Amino acid sequence: MAEARETHGWKWLLCAPALVVLVLAASGPLLIVVAYSFLTPGNMGGVVWEFTLEAWFRVFFRRDIFDPAAISLNDAHLSVFWRSIWLSTQTTFICAVLGFPTAWFIATRPPSSRTLWLFLITIPFWTNLLIRTFAIQEVIRNNGTINTVLQWLGLIDAPLQMMYTDFAILLGMAYVFMPLMVLPLYAAMDKLDFRLVEAGYDLYASRLQVLWHVILPLVKPGFIAGSILVFIPSIGAYVTPRVLGGGRTMMLGNLIALQFGQGRNWPLGAALAMLMLIIVAVAPMVWQMPSTMRRIAGSMLSCTSGRKLRVVPRSTTSSGSTL
Repeated sequence: MAEARETHGWKWLLCAPALVVLVLAASGPLLIVVAYSFLTPGNMGGVVWEFTLEAWFRVFFRRDIFDPAAISLNDAHLSVFWRSIWLSTQTTFICAVLGFPTAWFIATRPPSSRTLWLFLITIPFWTNLLIRTFAIQEVIRNNGTINTVLQWLGLIDAPLQMMYTDFAILLGMAYVFMPLMVLPLYAAMDKLDFRLVEAGYDLYASRLQVLWHVILPLVKPGFIAGSILVFIPSIGAYVTPRVLGGGRTMMLGNLIALQFGQGRNWPLGAALAMLMLIIVAVAPMVWQMPSTMRRIAGSMLSCTSGRKLRVVPRSTTSSGSTL
């Protein structure tokens, strides 16, 4: 018993350096941001160590310059919030729609060639994010590849304005985060028992019925994992909206950087960062909510159906005859 306790103590001692690094590297900066969000902004940046809720107030509301008592919703911030959530949701949907057939194609290849296709999917990770974003810019700019080809074919007379729009940001983020959707979907399809698909066809199910009732429910964990991996980094994206949006179309990450930079309002930037952290923390719960509710309903139903009925014995007379 003493030897087991001593071994357990040595394990904690060996884990201590890693725990210290995790606490300092993860919790330390987060606690600093939380503290900054409740402080007063300095005149030339930085903070003044005076407690205030002004930063959190300015996240959602604003005061009139000439009449501080007049309070209204901060339309600029709310529009950035909505744009960030909407573009991230669209990016996740596009990656799911395009990533599913890609992952299915790889999963149905012979085992000898799957490694090659997975290798091709991971090649974009070898290139810097900024370089990939500039590559998209070269394709969609006014004198880029798409406009040049369309003008050469005579389909358009003037270049299409695709740069510095929501479309450019959406295209860039879908291109950047596509592998993060394909890989979890492939991992789920790799474990798929294709005998169930064959059984569906044997029962005279159509291709659409097999897809909807057999394949999609079995690869749902891959969809959930991929959606989380795409949605979370896209809502805080900075490089892609900055390059392809050109500062005209701002997302939440750009707004936070603006407050820490030119705005010189560190508490407001910290409050916006905490708001983004809250959105990122709530997103996985939203994705898991339908399955969680179904599990709760299923457990309640099983408890109700499994409850044994109470049997009331028949009353008998003293002579043993049944009433």
